[in-house]
Amino acid sequence: MHDDISRQLFDEQRIAQRVSELGATITADYQPLIAAHDQIVMVCVLRGAAVFAADLARAVKLPVEMDYMCVSSYGDSATSSGTVRIQKDLSTNIKGRHVIIVEDVVDTGLTLKYLRKNLMSRGPASVQIAAFLHKQHEGQAQLDCRYIGFECPDEFIVGYGLDYAERYRNLPYLGILKSEIYS
Repeated sequence: MHDDISRQLFDEQRIAQRVSELGATITADYQPLIAAHDQIVMVCVLRGAAVFAADLARAVKLPVEMDYMCVSSYGDSATSSGTVRIQKDLSTNIKGRHVIIVEDVVDTGLTLKYLRKNLMSRGPASVQIAAFLHKQHEGQAQLDCRYIGFECPDEFIVGYGLDYAERYRNLPYLGILKSEIYS
């Protein structure tokens, strides 16, 4: 599995440090907004963001409720189809609540743009985006991602929850997949 990686981008320690920093920033931003009986609703976009969402939730020092959505625009392909499908919707009513969408990577931005619009239609108090990775991608949809873990190259990245055809999610680091694997 490690032989399929052309180079490592971020190691386990750097990832943990950055997630901790994001958690501290979210805590500071939401502290004045969250009443004693309320909590942030973190909406984890399955499957890629699951590892990041779990670590981020533990790094936020406020009450957090977690819910999950499964949306897809990739399938088993290395490129987005451009069509977003909701495969699993929220279980939680988000009306009047502060929501943070937790995503693994902003690539084209189409999935997040669709998801943000969909969630905004449900009447939350706010919707922000926490993306673990932000790719520099030509023609990317304009999105306001308030919390970004790392900027990264426009290459196929795996590890720390990110996959190719359901493989490599369990790598503790982020690496660039060799092009011959997905070409």
